[in-house]
Amino acid sequence: MLKNANREGLRQPIEEMIKFLKEQPQQLETYDDLLLRRLIEKMTIHERQLTIKFKSGIEIAKEI
Repeated sequence: MLKNANREGLRQPIEEMIKFLKEQPQQLETYDDLLLRRLIEKMTIHERQLTIKFKSGIEIAKEI
């Protein structure tokens, strides 16, 4: 039951993000600060790594 509750807690923000993205133009032509603020919770820059945490709970780390 706990796993299902955790999955449900993550599923809703992801579904909201998908719905929001579908409403956006297919190709961005300029930087969109509102879009960035709507999607990203936090960005952390380390010496050799960039970590992006989305509001949906997904986190991506890339070497820089």
